Amino acid sequence: MSTTLQDTTTLHNGVFMPWFGIGVFKVEEGAELVQAVSIAIKEGYRSIDTAAIYGNEESVGVGIRQGMADAGISREELFVTSKVWNADLGYEATIAAYETSLKKLGLEYLDLYLIHWPVVGKYKDAWRALETLYKEGKVKAIGVSNFQIHHLEDVMKDAVVKPMVNQVEYHPLLSQKELLSFCKEQGIQLEAWSPLMQGQLLDHSVLKEIADKYQKSTAQVILRWDLQNGVVTIPKSTKEHRIIENANVFDFELSKEDMERIDSLNENQRVGPDPDNFDF
Repeated sequence: MSTTLQDTTTLHNGVFMPWFGIGVFKVEEGAELVQAVSIAIKEGYRSIDTAAIYGNEESVGVGIRQGMADAGISREELFVTSKVWNADLGYEATIAAYETSLKKLGLEYLDLYLIHWPVVGKYKDAWRALETLYKEGKVKAIGVSNFQIHHLEDVMKDAVVKPMVNQVEYHPLLSQKELLSFCKEQGIQLEAWSPLMQGQLLDHSVLKEIADKYQKSTAQVILRWDLQNGVVTIPKSTKEHRIIENANVFDFELSKEDMERIDSLNENQRVGPDPDNFDF
């Protein structure tokens, strides 16, 4: 189990991926985002997650360079993720989208590139493109986002390279136990987006009760639950005190009983679209 902000899990191709990172969903281009990314890196974060559709890759790139300078670290010490959007899921279009993301970020490579959503009839061509990028050494690892078990099985049926990561909506009201178990069996690392359910869980009575017991915030308890379930987590925040607080989850451990209490909160409730019923 991870004990520091720099601890990593090893993907099935041997690449080290931090257990903890910062997400930037719905954060607009500009100074606030640049500052958030640079502060996170300065505070010890080593994983930054963005996507083409977020429309903020340029500011993320500026924040990365500023953060590296402030922290005195090299590019090789960071783990940067982006994602190809639904409109670019053809083979050539996916490769072009990757190059566009690199240019906007101002980077020479990505550590992880994901297919953002499983658009039926398109994601297999996109996966072939990701395999090409991977084989050519342009990206360290490749994976998918929002894929259910049947999507993963469909991809793996023809894939030469198995997905290394599956980033999905994951929080106490959507614990997706079958998907988590399947990914563990297949050696695919599950990663949580919206781990705090876009803030909706911060006042949950059971989670607050558990948080009080450990003298931690509700957010810290949820993020610790992620880690103890073997799930990589990338909470979003632009506020310095939240960025610092979110990462302060390595000095305590939830008991088996409290893990089970949180597990029991599942209601299969989403804040994002259902991958099987998403109007792409």
